Amino acid sequence: MQQQAPLPLWSVAWPVVGWVLLGGSLLGVAGGWWVALLAAGLVGTVLSAVHHAEVVAHKVGEPYGTLVLALAITVIEVALIVSMMLAGGPETTALARDTVFAAVMLILNGIVGICLLAGGSRYREQTFGQLGVSASLTTLAAIAVLTLVLPNYTTSVIGPVYSPSQLAFVAIVSLVLYGTFVLVQAVRHRDYFLPPDAKTDEEAHANPPSGKLAATSAGLLLLGLVAVVLLAKALAPTIEAAVAGAGAPKAVVGIIIAMVVLLPEGLAAYRAARANRLQTSLNLALGSALASIGLTIPAVAIVSLATGWTLTLGLDIKSSVLLLLSLFVSSLSLSTGRTTVLQGVVHLVLLATYLFTTIVP
Repeated sequence: MQQQAPLPLWSVAWPVVGWVLLGGSLLGVAGGWWVALLAAGLVGTVLSAVHHAEVVAHKVGEPYGTLVLALAITVIEVALIVSMMLAGGPETTALARDTVFAAVMLILNGIVGICLLAGGSRYREQTFGQLGVSASLTTLAAIAVLTLVLPNYTTSVIGPVYSPSQLAFVAIVSLVLYGTFVLVQAVRHRDYFLPPDAKTDEEAHANPPSGKLAATSAGLLLLGLVAVVLLAKALAPTIEAAVAGAGAPKAVVGIIIAMVVLLPEGLAAYRAARANRLQTSLNLALGSALASIGLTIPAVAIVSLATGWTLTLGLDIKSSVLLLLSLFVSSLSLSTGRTTVLQGVVHLVLLATYLFTTIVP
């Protein structure tokens, strides 16, 4: 029996460093040099989180490993959004919409596009289980349209908002859809989300880490993810000032924060694609998009109903077109179970269009 290698020292040290930097921020340390340290701590903590996520995923196996990472990051993201809404008051009623929309677009076109391009460049063609991806896209399309597009067309109140009863209904159906998806992914049809060569892929399943090592990584993963979100929040004022100084729209701030929060998932998905495990990449990407919208909307709906604030959910026409186009292209590019660099380039072009039209509307 082979002896398990211990966790690398850097992977243990960075989450601790991240929390030390957060403590310094709470004590009032400031300055350009301190912002640079926060940024460095953020990058290091993200890399550490990716490493620990891969250890946990290897221990529990697919698709549970990717589900653990998606849920962990999304729960923390939801907590951050809700806390900012409670602190900011009625002026932040569009925060959840902007954050969720940015996350979905960055995942569907950014993470998926980079993974398809990276894998296709290295292996020419990659395969994945079409049934699991189809289930993910079907659920994501339903939740996205119900929460981000339909509010513009209901008539009980003038859009882009839902009436209280409509908001409660949409929150419930979002939870039902996401809960059913998790049941299918983790229990009833787990094989849909396994790599096509799962039974013969010895590299993916050989020598899983010990229970003690996996538990340590799980704790450090949670510690690192919380630090990532809080470091991003600490850097937000600096980012806001930089965006305002450049004359860019405020929506750019949300995109930058979403990019930072999604870094652990994005890096883990990219590394899986480079290792010719595209199924794992797609499980991470689409599962994260589903968790982000399926948990965030019900959470902010509860805040809205409890406080009486009007929650703005409907997207403008430009954003609605880009969202529907992204869902349509994803359903086509991932419909055959095989991908090449072409699909990756198409997704990245849509990402570039989204980013460009946000800056130059």
